[in-house]
Amino acid sequence: MELNVKYMTRNDCFTAGRKIAPKGLMVHSTATPGVMAAEWFSRWNKSYKAGETNRQVCVHAFVDDQGVWQYLPWNHRGWHAGGTANNTHIGFEICEPGGFSYGKGSTMVGYNVSKNEAYFRKAWQNAVELCVLLCKQYGLTEKDIICHSEGSKKGIASNHGDVMHWFPKHGESMNSFRVAVGAALNKTSTPGDVSTEIQVGDVVEVKASANSYYPGGASIPTWVKTGSYHKVTQVISNGRTVVKGGKSCVLLGKKVDKKNGRESAGIMSWIDKDALTLINSSTKTEKLSKANKYYRVQVGALSKKNNAEAILKKLKAAGFDGFIKFE
Repeated sequence: MELNVKYMTRNDCFTAGRKIAPKGLMVHSTATPGVMAAEWFSRWNKSYKAGETNRQVCVHAFVDDQGVWQYLPWNHRGWHAGGTANNTHIGFEICEPGGFSYGKGSTMVGYNVSKNEAYFRKAWQNAVELCVLLCKQYGLTEKDIICHSEGSKKGIASNHGDVMHWFPKHGESMNSFRVAVGAALNKTSTPGDVSTEIQVGDVVEVKASANSYYPGGASIPTWVKTGSYHKVTQVISNGRTVVKGGKSCVLLGKKVDKKNGRESAGIMSWIDKDALTLINSSTKTEKLSKANKYYRVQVGALSKKNNAEAILKKLKAAGFDGFIKFE
């Protein structure tokens, strides 16, 4: 999922500046055939108070087959539900493809299911991935996701039919959508999935292709990417993954000289996990360089096993791997 961030700073919803503690996610669809996610910025980045538009509306994001465009901060109170769900839910719109029109109510006239299947699947997947990101960020599960029509039935949203006028045409429902999000949330990481493996104490390298620390963040200086590795000093804050610019980040601490392995003061910056390559895991015996040699350091020679175990415990808490050898 590609996440683009461009806040609608002229929209009265943005300037109102009200915040929420998200308790759920609300899925909408646009009911505007053929208008894609990036195009909504010019349509809605206007002020009702200034007479620039006749609508008072704003959602947190739009999703299409290419990715996601975020237009409000996630913890900003949006104007999307037409009810009290604005106080509790992050709302996003899935853009509908072109080539059809609307008849009475939410009837899609001339909608070609087979022609639009590929678009639907890509947009669906991006919506699932967005929900996974937000669930992880705010401690939610798939059970906390509803669509606009479900919100209407609960009495917390206005009387709209989305997305249940559209999903069933492709054999889907909000139940199957929640199942997809739940499966993605519970998916076991696979070997080589660097973004999920990185942890405190790991030594990483910033990829040469990385330009900014995270979307919307500062540019990465050349020296950060050359000459030094970096040690991960923090992966969560207040019990949660740190998300900046829509990307899960870790905090880089000390830098490690690529030639001699010496450590020195580091950048202390949060950076997108996807911008990193894992060089040395703190929980595995791996090489810091490509040389076929390993070096081990003996911490002590002790006569009592419980003293050795206590030292080993301290080493692991500090981010080092170790073992006890009996002689």
